[in-house]
Amino acid sequence: MPELPVSPALGTHPRLRRLQAGIEALLIRLRPYLWVWPPIAFGAGVLSFFLVDRQQWLGGVLALGMLLAWGLLLGEGLIGRWLARRGYPTLPRGVTAFIAQLIHQETLFFCLPFLLVTTVWTSGQALFTLLLIGLGLLSIIDPLYYRLAGRLRWLYFAFHAQCVFVVVLVTLPLLLSLTTAESLGYALLAMVVFALPSLTHLLQPKGWRSWLALLGVALVLAGVAWSGRAWVPTAHLWLTDSALTPALDRDSRTPVGELDLTPGALARTGLYAYTAIRAPRGLEETIYHEWRHRGELLDRIPLTVRGGREAGYRAWSHKLNFPESSDGDWRIDIVTGSGQRLGSLRFRVDETGGERADDEIRLTTDIPGLEWRRMLPGGARD
Repeated sequence: MPELPVSPALGTHPRLRRLQAGIEALLIRLRPYLWVWPPIAFGAGVLSFFLVDRQQWLGGVLALGMLLAWGLLLGEGLIGRWLARRGYPTLPRGVTAFIAQLIHQETLFFCLPFLLVTTVWTSGQALFTLLLIGLGLLSIIDPLYYRLAGRLRWLYFAFHAQCVFVVVLVTLPLLLSLTTAESLGYALLAMVVFALPSLTHLLQPKGWRSWLALLGVALVLAGVAWSGRAWVPTAHLWLTDSALTPALDRDSRTPVGELDLTPGALARTGLYAYTAIRAPRGLEETIYHEWRHRGELLDRIPLTVRGGREAGYRAWSHKLNFPESSDGDWRIDIVTGSGQRLGSLRFRVDETGGERADDEIRLTTDIPGLEWRRMLPGGARD
């Protein structure tokens, strides 16, 4: 990291000058301990994640602190320009870059636990989370980060916009109990707004036509981002238990019966897709079971999920109208209203009884995201 410059003493405004000098001196003292900041931010993210259900108000306080830090970062430039126009001293660029680095690190490492748990690692969501891990590593490697901030300004603004996207995606549901689709929409809007400086550096608009072109590019960027929403983890919803079963005990909400994946058995009894989905307390959201046969969507069944149950909200869909030719590969995608995937159940139907790849329930430990599997007779849970 480059040396933090100290502002030259200005003869006027002694109080502001002393405040500025105090901030610079504090940051210089903190500089040798910068390496502890990412682990602290990651720990705060883990703590907030656990507190979503146990002490929701405290998890919200941590999220609010994150947003206030971003408000400070975003307001610093406006306040600095306002002070400069009136002849007041401002913080040197090296100091503001240092503060921005701290907030970028805080954002990426705070949000990472939410993404690590909710990512469906067999889908494109894995690429999104790996990208965030890469950005987190970039933020702690000073030569790369300050090269980005100093010479590749358009790419730096793109990095900044991605951080804004993630912080809105993760914090708003904690504070406002927004649905996945709502928080995703606000996050995309914030990302596009903060990507405008990057586009300005790239296109360098000078006339009204070039400004219209920049606006058009921003709208295209928003459309592309929305079309790729399935690659974004839900951040606050994840699948804890799942099973395929021919019957369900509705009183205990547990699968029962011996699974038979032959066409005749499915035509007689149908098939239940059972899922338990973890959600924050206070959240009510509609998710969908999408039944696909050989890749073709046959049914899209809505289910309402209510947050707060530690083992996950238990819901199921029951398919009875199997086609006459039901043999082959089946997949049940569990998705949100915005198309973000929580997981899938896969099975194969044939005259031999098919493959019971999902004739089990995934039982979770007390730690969200960690699970162990145990095959249970008939798909029942002990």
